[in-house]
Order: sequence, then structure tokens, then C-alpha cells
Amino acid sequence: MDNKENAKWYVLHTYASYETVVKNNLNKMIENNGLQDYIFEIEIPVEEEVVEKNGKRKIVERKKFPGYVFIKMIHTDHVWYMVTNTRGVTGFVGPQSKALPLTADEIKRMGLEKVATKDFTINVGDTIRIISGALDTFVGSVEEVYNEKEKVRAFVQLFGRPTPVELDFSQIEKI
Repeated sequence: MDNKENAKWYVLHTYASYETVVKNNLNKMIENNGLQDYIFEIEIPVEEEVVEKNGKRKIVERKKFPGYVFIKMIHTDHVWYMVTNTRGVTGFVGPQSKALPLTADEIKRMGLEKVATKDFTINVGDTIRIISGALDTFVGSVEEVYNEKEKVRAFVQLFGRPTPVELDFSQIEKI
């Protein structure tokens, strides 16, 4: 039996706005067919975006890649067949719908896996710059640090007011 170290990330194309439906259908299919040893993660990458409507600002989540679902799995003919015949899936992204795994660089850029942050130290009161996401290039001040989650809560100036935001370590750099 194969293990999780042999699994690779693949991209599935779905019907428009079916990403969540596909994720739920895949989870049911995995459970019903005992494929937990072959399919390990299913992700729909999202990013936070600041939206102002009727004079009120709000942070909403938007899908980074509409119409696509990312799946970490061990590729076999049986798993390929089960995944491609799941309701809402139109096929794998690749030549002639053949499953083509993502490269390590693509995985990192898309934020599918956490990058080790061993030499990263951040403290309350530190000034940070946001380097990715909806608030890219904003500068803020760290209010709380959650080392176990690899997140910080910081205040950034939005529309002239300090606004608390929660950010991953990978989204910030210390100034």
C-alpha cells in the first residue's frame, strides 16, 4: 500500500460555481469507496478581500481559482476513474485531461501547503508588511501572535481606521 509521501497535488476542473459541491461529492465518494489511503486532501483556495458596500466595509472570502479544485492523491487508474466520474468534475487539468501533478513551485505559489517558518520570529508590537493576499503592500502593527497556528493578528489602516486582520506567517514580512 502506498503512503502519503507518494501523493501529489493535481487540479480538477469543475462546472462553474460547483467547487464546494465537488469537494463534498469527492469526500462522500472517498468515504463510500474506502479511498482514504489514496486521496488525502481536497482544497478550494480562497483569499480575503476588503469590500465597501453602502458605506460599510467588510472582509469577504473569494475563490482564488474559480472553477478549479485541488486534490492531493496517489494517482492510479482506479482513483482517476472514481474522481473523474464524480458529479460536477469535468476532468483533470492537463493534456487530453490526463492528470498532471503540480510542481513544488506551483504548490508553494498557490498556498496549498504550509511552508516551514523555522527561522521566523515575530513579537507583539513589531511592524509588518503584508506581502500577499487582498491587503498586499499594507503595513501594520502586530497585536497578537499565534505560533501554534502560524498566524498573527495585526492592525492595518483601512479607510483611515485601524482594522484588525488575521494573517498567516507566509503572508507577512517583518520590517
